[in-house]
Amino acid sequence: MSELDLLNLNYATVDQARSAATGLLADHPHGWSLPQPFYNDPSYFRLDMETIFQHEWLFVGMTSEIPSRGDYLTVDIGQNPVLIVRDGDGGIEAFHNVCRHRGSRLCTQPKGKVANLTCPYHQWTYNLKGNLLYTGTAMDEHFDPQAFALRKLHCRHAGGFIFVSLTPDEPPPFDEFLSTLDEYMAPYDMANTRVVAESTIEEHANWKLVLENNRECYHCAGSHPELMRTLLEWDDTNDPRATPEFIADYERQARQWDAEGIPHHHVDHGLRNRIVRMPLKSGTQVMTMDGKTASSRLLGRIRSRELGSMRILHLPNSWNHMQSDHVVVFRVLPVSAQRTLVTTKWLVHKDAEVDVDRLTHVWHATNRQDKELVEQNQLGVNSMGYQPGPYSETHEFGVINFVDWYRQALVGER
Repeated sequence: MSELDLLNLNYATVDQARSAATGLLADHPHGWSLPQPFYNDPSYFRLDMETIFQHEWLFVGMTSEIPSRGDYLTVDIGQNPVLIVRDGDGGIEAFHNVCRHRGSRLCTQPKGKVANLTCPYHQWTYNLKGNLLYTGTAMDEHFDPQAFALRKLHCRHAGGFIFVSLTPDEPPPFDEFLSTLDEYMAPYDMANTRVVAESTIEEHANWKLVLENNRECYHCAGSHPELMRTLLEWDDTNDPRATPEFIADYERQARQWDAEGIPHHHVDHGLRNRIVRMPLKSGTQVMTMDGKTASSRLLGRIRSRELGSMRILHLPNSWNHMQSDHVVVFRVLPVSAQRTLVTTKWLVHKDAEVDVDRLTHVWHATNRQDKELVEQNQLGVNSMGYQPGPYSETHEFGVINFVDWYRQALVGER
């Protein structure tokens, strides 16, 4: 079957889509953008959801968003509503946000606080461990409430980040990354932070185009004037574009990090997870328009305002920037083949006074710009004139790594 025939098929099942996708990838050149259906075909989107977003560990929120017993947050992963709650023992539980009676969503708000989990439809009530407590008098004497606890999800947290996996099987190995995340996030004391601003925008583009856009700064100089006031576009000290001046600045900053006990060595856990701490432009402290801190307090045990930015990548759905007075976390969740939700949260010390407009201006602007870029990218990819093109090995190596990871995840070679 030719590539053209594969492109024009309407795949009825995930297995058919998987077979076709594997065929397209087998002859696809390394370091090139993907064939068109990977970016716009509903069958390929379903394949992505079932193979990746219902299997991989996904970033869903921050532990400081649910600090106390009964605090919860909700998130939709495709058609799967998910509930994350702080239980009575101080632990964090994740459940399918679905009543075991007739399937209604239990918690309907993005965030809240409850004593127990009560379904708004028929008032079936569960405790914070998911055990069924109450059904009223409607069920007969043979009904066994122990058989109808909420369905749990895999849930892990480290360094203030909460992750879930929807797979009923064993999720991918995660312990090594979580251990590194705990170590590198320790200076920020995320338990004593709060979300001071949050935004969710819908981008009319495939989630992979959203991630590809994030994984390179080839476009930054021409598209992100606010961000480039403080950001050094180099990804790490091994970046082939790195100048001697940058390396010298990095080494100077590294001596300061070492003196303050701030972890900074570049860590990779395969292609899926990476942490790298980088300086910002000389004379700037954080990613604001004037490069100055916008919060009255630094985070945790941090003493220097010029800490640079620690960048955390977690595929398939998160990138993050940790700075001296605030952190910015990003969550990507697909909605359909050509719709993606991007959520941004800004966190500061829980007792800080904050100029929210100054704190958020750069990334609000950058998010708007990226939305326009990826939506125009999607419109072009949808054209009959689209053909895959080559990535730049120097400017887009992060995109190459992402696509390599995606190919491996899709065909089960994690």
